[in-house]
Amino acid sequence: MSIGTRAAQAPDRAAVIDSGSGEIVTYRQLDERSNRLAQFFYAAGLRRGDTVALFMENTPRFFEVVWAARRSGLYLTAVNRYLTVEEAAYIIADCDAQVLISSFARADVAAALPGRLPRCRHFLMAGGSIDGWHSYEDAVAEFPAQPLDEQWLGELMLYSSGTTGRPKGVRKPLQPVKFDADGALSDLLRGLGFGETTVYLSPAPMYHAAPLVFCISAQCAGGTVLMMPRFDPEDVLALIERYRVTHSQFVPTMFVRMLKLPQEVRRRYDLSSHRLTIHAAAPCPVEVKRSMIDWWGPIIHEYYGGTEGNGLTWIDSTAWLAHPGSVGRAVIGVVHVCDEDGAELPAGEAGLVYFERETIPFAYYKDPERTRASQHPLHPTWSTLGDLGYLDGEGYLYLTDRKAFMIISGGVNIYPREVEDTLVAHEAVRDVAVFGLPDPEMGEQVKAVVELMDGFAPSELLAAELTGFARQRLAHFKVPKSLDFAEALPRLPTGKLYKHALRAEYLLKISSETQSEAARVTPTALA
Repeated sequence: MSIGTRAAQAPDRAAVIDSGSGEIVTYRQLDERSNRLAQFFYAAGLRRGDTVALFMENTPRFFEVVWAARRSGLYLTAVNRYLTVEEAAYIIADCDAQVLISSFARADVAAALPGRLPRCRHFLMAGGSIDGWHSYEDAVAEFPAQPLDEQWLGELMLYSSGTTGRPKGVRKPLQPVKFDADGALSDLLRGLGFGETTVYLSPAPMYHAAPLVFCISAQCAGGTVLMMPRFDPEDVLALIERYRVTHSQFVPTMFVRMLKLPQEVRRRYDLSSHRLTIHAAAPCPVEVKRSMIDWWGPIIHEYYGGTEGNGLTWIDSTAWLAHPGSVGRAVIGVVHVCDEDGAELPAGEAGLVYFERETIPFAYYKDPERTRASQHPLHPTWSTLGDLGYLDGEGYLYLTDRKAFMIISGGVNIYPREVEDTLVAHEAVRDVAVFGLPDPEMGEQVKAVVELMDGFAPSELLAAELTGFARQRLAHFKVPKSLDFAEALPRLPTGKLYKHALRAEYLLKISSETQSEAARVTPTALA
């Protein structure tokens, strides 16, 4: 159902609660505010198929913009709130946004955007205003809180996280249906108990596909979204107890940080209302997930899919305990695992993971080459997200790593994820990144960069301890040849590690050292 229907049925029920400020927005308020903004969009000349961009932190205003775009037949591009001016401007320009909505909290970056976006016609800022921007509140107040005469269903047009290069805009065809036919709540979510009594905890940034889609779905079901401004491990437990949370979603790094809370903190809170939690976005180490099931019970579900929506696997706790490490069996599409030439591989052999559909449901915006690159060389309706994995004899999928991250050392394939999963189990490790660097003898060598837990300090002794910890659990060729420490790794709040940038820093450092060495050697050679 649409929020208009929910507003008529239960106008005073909370549609969203901001756990940081305590602000509550009811269904009536969300319906009225999104109607006013939809009226603004129409008066500004936007029509079905046009694009609105949103650059904002987690705040209830976020939902007003989302629902206004959805009831106007528009594409909505939510932009990562942590991006720099250059990065944000690239996405907003690339998606052809005609309206950009931001907040005063992002003013440091937003101030420079109008000058870089000549094709964007309207800039609205919530919570304050700066030069080049108009007040969001003043702009929408001029319009009636009535639905548009014709409400087509809009669509999200989100960008990949860009962990291996420039972000890609994922554009899906608009559905030829009216807004009241909103299909955000799938049969799968209904089966998971989403309904009017749902209290859905969302600790992740709203610009990311998974939290945004699940929050929309919870509101379509008439439930309440409890949105955290940012993730904090103990706050999660306190909020579950205080608001009697029923459903939630996390990424594996959040699991790791909750598990590393002291036992007395983990036992302090009543989690009995918590019926189901979902995780995805990045592979979860087997021991981390097993520990979470031991703690929270068999309420943990996992899926594998992407913003592209080209397929989906799903697995509950019971099936996972029987197939540890799996991300499940396909519930949308058919999974195939293929070699570099596109030949399908037998069970147990790792290769590139494809989803087969009747048609590919997406295209990368303005990038036909990347769209073609995602397609199978022989089967044009099979597409890949670039992940490597294998199927077992029962059709359960296991992911090994991203194709772009695989290390080839001495002709042997090494999956960084396996090394990362091993090192993160050490009590001193908060987070870890493993990647390949050039090696004159082996082609590539295994490099590890570790972020430490509080109470641990970088040292050669600790580096040796961690290397020894890995050596006890991994084949020798997988053990990091060198290990560094970092204050914080560039992991996105969505759970994905920005490994491309980290590796680029090391490659630049190697290049600089090589050039310095050449400069020192050259005079001697000439003499």
